[in-house]
Amino acid sequence: MTTKQTFDFVIVGAGMAGASAAYFLADSASVLVLEMEDQPGYHTTGRSAALFSEAYGNGPIRALTSSGRGFLMNPPDGFTESALLSPRGALFVGRADQLAALDAAYTAGSEHVATMQRLSAAEVLDRVSVLREDYVAAGVLEADAMDMDVNALHQGFLRGARNRGAELRPRARVERLQRRGGVWRVRAGGDEIGAGVVINAAGAWCDRIADLAGARRVGLMPKRRTAILFDGPEGRQFSNWPAFIDVDEAFYARPESGALMGSPADETPMEPCDVQPEEMDIAIAVDRLQKATTLDIRRINRSWAGLRSFVADKTPVVGFDPVAGGFFWLAGQGGYGIQTAPSMGRVSAALAMGEAVPADLHRFGVRPADLSPARFKEG
Repeated sequence: MTTKQTFDFVIVGAGMAGASAAYFLADSASVLVLEMEDQPGYHTTGRSAALFSEAYGNGPIRALTSSGRGFLMNPPDGFTESALLSPRGALFVGRADQLAALDAAYTAGSEHVATMQRLSAAEVLDRVSVLREDYVAAGVLEADAMDMDVNALHQGFLRGARNRGAELRPRARVERLQRRGGVWRVRAGGDEIGAGVVINAAGAWCDRIADLAGARRVGLMPKRRTAILFDGPEGRQFSNWPAFIDVDEAFYARPESGALMGSPADETPMEPCDVQPEEMDIAIAVDRLQKATTLDIRRINRSWAGLRSFVADKTPVVGFDPVAGGFFWLAGQGGYGIQTAPSMGRVSAALAMGEAVPADLHRFGVRPADLSPARFKEG
């Protein structure tokens, strides 16, 4: 039996983007979140091992990241029982032929992060003792980069949204979107739902949702990213190592749950799907890590893959579609969606309500024009 209900906002997707938008909207509007899977965050959000880095990404990404630091450091009462951020550090390393790339990383990072440090080869090896001497010529350290508790952040947004009156419906894949008389008619999970605004937070599926709505695609490209978990070196204390990253992103690794997590930093274009790791990418990760370190990776404890969805300029798409009325984009977070979530949730809620970007976000440099889907030319 179908039901017919009307909401101010229907959000498609209950990952980090949709959950954060619901959290900030639900205080002042009726909100329904539709999730096609059995549980929220099954795809990208649930497979992310996020690092909070204010030196990571382009200008708009850095503005969104830094403006959300206060929320992550001091979340609202009742939001979470555990810390959302914990000390880690991010160490970019390079060979002699990568010194120019290290200089560029230091220069770009220093423009936004005052604590960026140049390190000699000896200082790099002192912090991560398994790196090979013939691989490391120098390094750049972002000491204030931090680990993120992705699940605690996601659940905090979902729980908070529900406490504020939002409704979540799992197993509700959107089948049809039609706009009549200024109201969206959404068919999902057997229900007919009315909405003043549809927020497209469907991750890798955002362009497909746009097709249903008659909106213009933004050229979203989902890309596979592979990760492996393996034992750390015997007899060495490695839990306090920073994340160590090849400056050209050939690999990265970091302590994770008493082991080490590593990735070949692959970006393989994919159609939206329940993505799984490929044996070749796992082998490439092991090979790159063993060439750069003295690690002997004999067994993979676990491997997984997720989709990171980008548009051409690698900047998120946030704002009303220029063609389809009442259709709001919240897409293209790429590899930055977790660390930018507090600010993305606030800015998307404000713009969807027809309000200005909050003043504190504006002071950090968050500008609607940088995020707007109108920046893409037709075709």
